[in-house]
Amino acid sequence: MDISNIAAVVTGGASGLGLATARRLVAGGARVVLLDLESSPGAEAAAELGDAAVFVAGDVTTEEGVTPALDAAEELGPLRAVVHCAGRGHAMRILKKDGTPGSLEDYSAIINLNLIGSFNVVRLAAARIARTEPVDGERGAIVLTASVAAWEGQIGQIPYASSKAGVVGMTVVAARDLAGRQIRVATIAPGIFDTPLLGRLPQEIRDSLGTMVPHPSRLGVPDEFGSLATHILENPMINGETIRLDGAIRMAPR
Repeated sequence: MDISNIAAVVTGGASGLGLATARRLVAGGARVVLLDLESSPGAEAAAELGDAAVFVAGDVTTEEGVTPALDAAEELGPLRAVVHCAGRGHAMRILKKDGTPGSLEDYSAIINLNLIGSFNVVRLAAARIARTEPVDGERGAIVLTASVAAWEGQIGQIPYASSKAGVVGMTVVAARDLAGRQIRVATIAPGIFDTPLLGRLPQEIRDSLGTMVPHPSRLGVPDEFGSLATHILENPMINGETIRLDGAIRMAPR
C-alpha cells in the first residue's frame, strides 16, 4: 500500500511507540490522527508533526472513545491504515504475599484495555476501511501491538501476558476474517523498548535491561517499531503474522 495521501489513525499516538509510528507515517506522506487519552501530551505531539496530524482524545475500550478519531481521519483523506499502540501493563501475582488471591478487578482492567480494546479498534476501523475503494488489490491494513510477554511472560505479568497472548491469537483470525474485504491485519511483538515508561527508571537499570538483549545489546528504539509498522502497511504480503521485534531476547522467569 502506498501510504502517501492516505489517512491513518495511531492509537497511543501521543508518545512512545505510537508517536514514533506517527512520525514515520507523516514522513511518508500520510495524514495522521493521534488517538490518546485527554491527559496525554497529544496536542503537543500533533503540533510537533505539523499540519499533517491532529489529536483526538478518546478511550480505545469504548465505541464512543474511538469513533471521533475515525471521523476525523475520514476528513483528512481515505482511511486505509490503523496502528494500534494503546495499552499498558500492571504488576500482580495470582497469589499475594499473604496467600490471598490476586485482584480480579486489576486483571480484568488490563484485559479490557489491552485485549478488548484491540478488538474494539479492529472492528470499528475495519468497518470504515471496508468502505474505501480498493487500490492495487487492497483497501488497507491494521497493525496491532502485542509483546514478547505473550510467550515468555515474567512473574508478576499475568494480566499483561494474558492480554498480549490474546492479541497474538486474534491476529491470524482477524486477517482471515477480513480477507474478503481486502484488509490486512498483522501484529508487532516488541521486546524491551526505550519508551517513556522505562524512561522513569534510573539509567543503570535501563542499561542493565539493555544487556539482556543478545544483539543489538541495548533497548529498542521507538523509531525501529515505527519503521516496522510502516513497512507492514506498505508490504501487501504481510498478513496474519505476528513479528517479534526483540533482538532475539527470550525473557527469563523474572
